[in-house]
Amino acid sequence: MDTTSSLYDLTPIAWLMAAGVLIALGPLLWVWRRNAGAGPARRLHALTVLTLFLTFDLTLFGAFTRLTDSGLGCPDWPGCYGNASPVGARHEIAMAQSAQPTGPVTHSKAWVEMVHRYLATGVGVLILTLAGATWVVRRRQRRLPAPNADGEHVTLSAWWPAATLVWVCLQGAFGAMTVTWKLFPAIVTLHLLGAIVLLALLCIQAVHYRQAAARRLPTPVSPALRSGLIATAVLLVLQIALGGWVSTNYAVLACTQFPTCQGSWWPAMNFAQGFEIWRHLGVTGEGQPLDFSALTAIHYVHRLMAYVVFVALGVLALRLRRIGSLRPQAHWLAGLALLQLATGLGNVLLGWPLAAAVLHTGGAAALAVVLTWALCESRRDLAIATRRADDNARTAPPSKKAAA
Repeated sequence: MDTTSSLYDLTPIAWLMAAGVLIALGPLLWVWRRNAGAGPARRLHALTVLTLFLTFDLTLFGAFTRLTDSGLGCPDWPGCYGNASPVGARHEIAMAQSAQPTGPVTHSKAWVEMVHRYLATGVGVLILTLAGATWVVRRRQRRLPAPNADGEHVTLSAWWPAATLVWVCLQGAFGAMTVTWKLFPAIVTLHLLGAIVLLALLCIQAVHYRQAAARRLPTPVSPALRSGLIATAVLLVLQIALGGWVSTNYAVLACTQFPTCQGSWWPAMNFAQGFEIWRHLGVTGEGQPLDFSALTAIHYVHRLMAYVVFVALGVLALRLRRIGSLRPQAHWLAGLALLQLATGLGNVLLGWPLAAAVLHTGGAAALAVVLTWALCESRRDLAIATRRADDNARTAPPSKKAAA
């Protein structure tokens, strides 16, 4: 009877939710008091930007949790050995730590893991509030006979907040699986990608609310530039996935030289083992230990892809800089690309220092946010391409005109 009741003990999750509500109350009160006289779109924009900032911080803290090997500091979920905090699990943690002093369960690692869960729940409460508030505002706007002073109801949509709410629930499920599946590499990598998607969804909302409050449309750009933005975003997502695969497989130190690896431009690499997705940490699908050449393949593919992404970001930044309204995004992309280069080299040459590793994850997340920002602030304009074609035709030499 006691065993059955313990399986369905809801106390830890109730305390976790209570902690999330308490964490979210401060930001909510601050936003609502600071924007008390503003319109609905401005208040929602302020709340979304704050939630985006806190989600970015949560992503950094998640990287810190992973890099300090604290992901299994509490090896169950949602509580810690069935308790709401490591305080109630002191005995179990002490027993595990005495058995393995440098193992995954220690008092400090347990606190790091639980603080990450508390913060994640707080972000979830903020996103739930944002979805509910947007839905209420949307319903009120539908009753208005005409646009209000800001014209907000023309562009506000409740679907993006709803999608974000669904996504944060999925992200929470991946967080639980990260623990219960014992740092399964594919799950941990998907959890990282889920965080990037969550940041992008919040960025989309923030830009849309700002455009609604200012009654401003995205900047028209040429189809080629718009395609370049999308292509660079796709490359970045692929590179973040490769970077997550490097980190979750602890392959950073497989190459400790630059630009060569292990004294060679093309070291021995086992791609089949390295990119076997569905397997446990450190072993193949058959349970055999991974070859070092597999870790080398994981690392080196990420490094080669980094060259491609760095060039793509540089070219895109130069092209965006020519458009006044998109110049801030161009500067951010250029600066963050240089930060990624510096922290990536620091990880390789300095032996994977914690600060550089966390900053490398943060730089990747920031790049995803800035690219999303640029995509939301621009729109494809076929008229630009038509005008350029007409200008080229008018300025072409007579011989080329005759040939045409």
